[in-house]
Amino acid sequence: MNIKAPRGTADVLPKEAKKWQYVEDTIKTICDRYHYEEIRTPLFEHTEVFQRGVGDSTDIVQKEMYTFEDRGGRSLTLRPEGTASVARAFVQNKLYGEANQPVKLYYFAKMFRYERPQQGRMRQLNQFGVEVLGSADPAVDAEVIDLAMTSYYELGLRSLKLVINSLGDKESRTNYRDALIKHFTPHKEELCEDCQSRLSQNPMRILDCKKDRNHPSIQEAPSILDYLNEESRTYFEQVKTYLTMMGIDYEVDANLVRGLDYYNHTAFEIMSEAEGFGAITTLAGGGRYNGLVEELDGPDTPGIGFGMGIERLLMALEAEGKELTLDEQLDVFLVAVGDETKKEAVKLVHDLRRNGIQVDMDYQGRKMKAQFKAADRYQSKYVLILGEDELQKRVINVKEMDTGKQHEVSVDQLADLLKQKLLGGNRYE
Repeated sequence: MNIKAPRGTADVLPKEAKKWQYVEDTIKTICDRYHYEEIRTPLFEHTEVFQRGVGDSTDIVQKEMYTFEDRGGRSLTLRPEGTASVARAFVQNKLYGEANQPVKLYYFAKMFRYERPQQGRMRQLNQFGVEVLGSADPAVDAEVIDLAMTSYYELGLRSLKLVINSLGDKESRTNYRDALIKHFTPHKEELCEDCQSRLSQNPMRILDCKKDRNHPSIQEAPSILDYLNEESRTYFEQVKTYLTMMGIDYEVDANLVRGLDYYNHTAFEIMSEAEGFGAITTLAGGGRYNGLVEELDGPDTPGIGFGMGIERLLMALEAEGKELTLDEQLDVFLVAVGDETKKEAVKLVHDLRRNGIQVDMDYQGRKMKAQFKAADRYQSKYVLILGEDELQKRVINVKEMDTGKQHEVSVDQLADLLKQKLLGGNRYE
């Protein structure tokens, strides 16, 4: 019997989960500052959502999706990425009719991709994503990039590189597509099997091939920037101007095309340059996807967004030696001495929790000395000592662990005292 976690998945244990919570809370605060609202979509969608939204020619659709038939014979797919699901929700729930436009959304979601597991790249991955639907303003492109960079910066990352490109509008992409077909056709037999198929389906994706990335024909491929029409060129210049005004450094990479069919105009990736981070340096990627909502039977609606992997974010923090400021101390631990005190201890713990106090007690039937050791392991700020004498007098001993000071307090006044010391002190300042 195989009872281990499936390959490409991992358990996040309590100590590590505290880091995840810190990261998520920090990012949620940033999203609120930028006036983005949370959306939660189903874990699985009808397969057609991703076939139409992500693109039949992508590696995700062709090779990486977890697709199955339900008992009604419907084809369903575990969510491999977030944008198509959000666009589907936008259409289905008629968010395009909301008075406040554009609609600015964020999500934390599990994604599923059947690919070779490696460090920071799992088959079940966790992603933070942002989608803005309803605006074609290049300032929104800059804002989305700024939100991503701010998230990394406020979590402590500094070794970052932002790479941007323009994929142009439909006319520009069509002209560039023709140029790529002309360029790659003489080299078709030299390319991998996937790229040979891409040549007729979506030749731009050849530039994103991991197998052929060093092939001379890719190195010498024409640049998309040479095929941008005036409108696309102006749009890209405006995005770059806004980034410069924000003080955000960037590099232009004409070969950056991203792996999904729905991208147009702005495309970007954020990479880690931290020493020892690994060969795969990408932390986040995204871009503009005007036309995706139409593809999912919605009205003509421009959109832009990005996705960032939480696992890779945590890897980058570790590579840069950044320690998250985690509060791992327990506020209060109650030590109960004697059989008769147990009932009162249970009630006291209940009452303190209802008063907003973080508190725990022994459930192992340990002796007093062992209970104090447990309080030390939890780094408890205060230890409450309840013995049979205290029980009779309706008092409890409160020991402040930092100073070692100990004093007797009425049980009836305990909650108010602890609230004053903990909730009114520097814990929440």
